[in-house]
Amino acid sequence: MLNITNNRINEDFPRRKYNSLVELEGRTSGRVLIKLLFVLVVIVLITIFLPWTQNIRTIGYVTTLRPEQKPQTLHSVIDGRIERWFVQEGDFVHKGDTILFISEIKDEYFDPNLLTRVEEQLQSKESSVQSYAEKVKALNSQIDALITTGKLKLKQIENKQRQAKLKVTSDSINYQASIIDFEVAKEQYARMEQLYKEGLKSLTDLEARKLKLQKAQADMVSYENKLLTSQNELINTEIEYASIEAQYKDDVAKAESDKYTALSSMYDAEATVTKLQNQYMNYSVRTGLYYIKSPTDGYITKAIQSGIGETVKAGGDIVSIMPANYDLAVEMYIKPIDLPLIEKTQKVRIQFDGWPAIVFSGWPNTSYGTYGGVIYAMDNFISDNGKFRVLVAPDKDDHPWPDALRIGGGTNNMVLLKEVPIWYELWRKVNGFPPDYYKQAPASTNTKKKSK
Repeated sequence: MLNITNNRINEDFPRRKYNSLVELEGRTSGRVLIKLLFVLVVIVLITIFLPWTQNIRTIGYVTTLRPEQKPQTLHSVIDGRIERWFVQEGDFVHKGDTILFISEIKDEYFDPNLLTRVEEQLQSKESSVQSYAEKVKALNSQIDALITTGKLKLKQIENKQRQAKLKVTSDSINYQASIIDFEVAKEQYARMEQLYKEGLKSLTDLEARKLKLQKAQADMVSYENKLLTSQNELINTEIEYASIEAQYKDDVAKAESDKYTALSSMYDAEATVTKLQNQYMNYSVRTGLYYIKSPTDGYITKAIQSGIGETVKAGGDIVSIMPANYDLAVEMYIKPIDLPLIEKTQKVRIQFDGWPAIVFSGWPNTSYGTYGGVIYAMDNFISDNGKFRVLVAPDKDDHPWPDALRIGGGTNNMVLLKEVPIWYELWRKVNGFPPDYYKQAPASTNTKKKSK
């Protein structure tokens, strides 16, 4: 075991002989350290209760709000060959200015008088349509004349037929009267013959009565013949009526057939006229497409096709142009987990590439070199990169964005959220919780009713 004694040598040790020991024991660094630690603890305690603005950090790039203000590429609607350039890269052009001229490369459009020839064909077909229209008008007049003539002829035959019926009636009456006369003459002859047998009448009287009987019989036969003749005439009028009616219908049908044939030819000619008009307009518009013009005011940035005599395809890129006037915006992408925290008119702080800035993400008011923005629009569908696209417009209440900004430049963005204490933000970060979900409540306009 160790032999430990209760005797101390501190008082008997000669410290003053050792300068290092005296200097070490006389220093007050421990007390200073304690004070510093105390001050740091106080500062940390005060700091963790300071307000901190939650935010979402994301990158983006400068773009425009309107689609027609974005950089665009001009194309040729038709195939052609470059004949002449009117601009060069970097030139400013107004809307409608000619950029280049191309010539035709398809053989069906080589004729320099193509429009004139198509116009002549169009005029010929229009004259043909007019001729067919006049023919149809003439056939309509002919049909009207045939209808009128046919009605008159049929009326004439109806009158003739009525006369024949009346004659049949008259002859029938005469025939019936002759029959009666014949019967009377026959009875008188029989009585005369009886009287002659009885000797009361002479043979001369009997022969005279017989002569009357024969005459009555002859009249009866004659009236019967007349009746049959008148009936035959009635039948002939009916046959003539049917014949004229059939001929009238045949003539009208033939005229209508010619009319419909003319109408069919006229419609075919009108279809050809419409086709030629369409073809003429297509050729006319195609002639105007030889000159490729600027769709807007802007700067020629790059000539994709170059040289003279180079062939361009329909829809192929020829030259790119940047519009002169545009409304700047920032396009950034938000993770799906942060999308519920985003709403329109929400504030955003933006740091543009090329503009140095001192950024305090939790204290946007103390950040230097950043610019204000507000959320203008949000996509309702996810992009190919797995995030949602958000457009940010300049904040009118903040200082304006730099004039030297160009479309396509990069940005570093902070979407400002709720203000919380620093200790809460640290606790949220440690636990991996998302920022607080909140909505700005609109100002209440409800007023309390005073009780009577």
